[in-house]
Order: sequence, then C-alpha cells, then structure tokens
Amino acid sequence: MLFLCSCLLALYNFKSRFYNTLSMKHILFFILFFTAAAMSAQTEFSTKYKSIPAPKFSAKPKKIPEVKDPQGENSDIPSIKTPNVFDNTSITPKSKFQIGEEKSKFTMSTETDFANPGDRYVPKMEKELDKALKDAGLKEGRGALVKKNISLGDFRTKSEYFIVKFRDFGAIDGDLVKVSCNDKIIANQLFLDASFKQVKIDLTNGFNKLDFEALNIGTLGGNTAEIQVYDDKGALITNDYWNNLAAGFKASIVVTKE
Repeated sequence: MLFLCSCLLALYNFKSRFYNTLSMKHILFFILFFTAAAMSAQTEFSTKYKSIPAPKFSAKPKKIPEVKDPQGENSDIPSIKTPNVFDNTSITPKSKFQIGEEKSKFTMSTETDFANPGDRYVPKMEKELDKALKDAGLKEGRGALVKKNISLGDFRTKSEYFIVKFRDFGAIDGDLVKVSCNDKIIANQLFLDASFKQVKIDLTNGFNKLDFEALNIGTLGGNTAEIQVYDDKGALITNDYWNNLAAGFKASIVVTKE
C-alpha cells in the first residue's frame, strides 16, 4: 500500500512538471510570434511611406532699395536748423505775474478788478439799439423839431362829414393833439397811443380848414402822428403823417365841399 501511494505521488509530480513545461513553451511561442508580426508590419509601413518634399520657389525675395542721404549728395548745401525761440531770452517776454514781481497799479480805466468786463460795451449797444428803433419808427429822437405849420393836402368832396383817425406812429411818449375845423374846436385834447382814435368832423358847404395842433412834444422827441381821413361812405380820402412837430404848430387839410 505504501508503495502504491509512492508511485501515484511520483506520477502526479511528473504530470505537473510536464504541464508546466508545456505551458511555458506555449507562452514563449506566442511572444516570439507577435514580435515577428510587429516587426514585419513596421518594415512594410516604412517601405510604403514616402515623405513630401518642401515646395521650391523660383522667385527670389525682393530687396529693399537703399535710401540715399540727400545731404550726402549735396554736401555743398549747408543744412538749415530751425531756430528755437526759447533759447533767445530777448524775444521771449517775461511774465508779469511771476512770483515776487508786483503788478503795476497804473491804469487809465475806471473799472475795478471786480467789474463785469461786458459793462464797457453796454453804452455802445444801447446807442445802436436806439438808432435801430428810430430807423424802424419805433422810437423818437430829439432831433431838429419842425417849427412851422405844414399842409397835408387839398381835397374836394360831396361828403357830409369826414371821419379822421389818429395814432402815434412812433413810441408812445404822451403826444397830445387838438382838432378843430374853421377855428371851431372838435377835440380839445386827444391823447395819441398805438391804436387809432377817431373824430367825426361835419363839413359846411364850400371851404373847410381842418387843423391838427401839436399841444406838446413827447418825452422821447417831437410830436408824431399818423392820420387817416374817410368820407361818409367809408372811402379813404388820404393817409398821411407828421413827424417831430414842435408844440404850438399845426398840420392842416383844406376841404372844399361841393
């Protein structure tokens, strides 16, 4: 019995060595096979791959032209140097407001240091404005007064009466007018303003003298008035005016009623 067990144990050890030897041979075989296959594939790939050569350009790069110095060619012409005004102190005035230098107190102006610089132009602007208003007939001026009676025309009519309208065509400065016909007072004192004021004057047969007397001169100048005369049918007979009339003088219309 002991002998049989020894034989079986020896047989088992032999089989184990046989199988271990067989498995090692298989592993070595597979390693050699895959190594040979890899080397064959690499050799085939290296024989088929061809590198692409870099392109060749026949054109040559352009050369940058050399810039010649004009002063080198024209060495006889002297170079011009721009003068520096700051190097010459004779033409650079020193500031009067430097630290340590007192500002001159002499002046011909009556303005103070705190006066508005625009105040010096106000009188001139007011003068130009007054002139513009006078030229436009919006303001009167104290020029030479008209010191004589003036005629505004002679007319013939069959109208029973006249409607006379007055207004101050200049600035409203308090002009007053007295209206009369054949020395008969129609309106003793008529104040002239911007709107027309009317007076009805009955006419007698034959000669009629309508007088419009300047009772005063306004605060801005002589007496100024615009006058419109209409007949009894509303037709305009005349449209006239007087300008800068002195106080006490008259503007007159002569009407002959047929």
